[in-house]
Amino acid sequence: MPEIARQIIQKAVQQKQYQLLEPQAKELIKAFGIPTTRHSLVYAVKEAILAANSIGYPVVMKVVSPDVLHKTDYGGVRLNVKNDDEVEYGYEEILKNVKKKAPDARITGILVEEMATPSTEVIIGGLRDPQFGPAVMFGIGGIFVEVYKDASFRIAPLDEFEAIDMINEIKGVKILKGFRGAEPLDIAALAQTIVHISDIMVSINEINEIDLNPVLVYSKGIKAVDVRIILSERIEGV
Repeated sequence: MPEIARQIIQKAVQQKQYQLLEPQAKELIKAFGIPTTRHSLVYAVKEAILAANSIGYPVVMKVVSPDVLHKTDYGGVRLNVKNDDEVEYGYEEILKNVKKKAPDARITGILVEEMATPSTEVIIGGLRDPQFGPAVMFGIGGIFVEVYKDASFRIAPLDEFEAIDMINEIKGVKILKGFRGAEPLDIAALAQTIVHISDIMVSINEINEIDLNPVLVYSKGIKAVDVRIILSERIEGV
């Protein structure tokens, strides 16, 4: 396990924090080689403006709080923020919305991150089954996985050949391979990401569930946009 991942898990366990905050989750997957959006956790409007300029407009702004899991429901997300004035307005608006809807919520800061270029969305997940142990899931994002239940599963650990089998197993693979003249997407990078999730589930016993949704797949490379990591409440230490 990379040292930074160990530190993130140790800190969460010591604080009895059973869902990692988004910046923690993104740093953990980054330590395992999974590309994610450039981001910065800030604590003041001036810091948010500096972060946005460093990352490059447009950016996304999100509240970071252990008490606000579904940020959009609380008005805790601003998309497509285009300039310094919009950062200032967005920062104040997020805090106002969250304090109004969840007055007792602990706000750790505001996450400023790049607004990733849209592309085909997939879901990659890991879970710890009581009977079979760590497992990995893959599916095309959007209605394909929700309506058609178009997903594949494997017991971890797995290698890139098995990951490619997982990808080829779903009906939506045609979209990834370039449906109706569209440019083929980077299946090799996708397979590597599935293997990295397998590695995370095998090497970090404290993780009960991990969800990368969505992962944007490009003609070259991938990018995990949203990351959710849940720890087991039965653990006592690392």
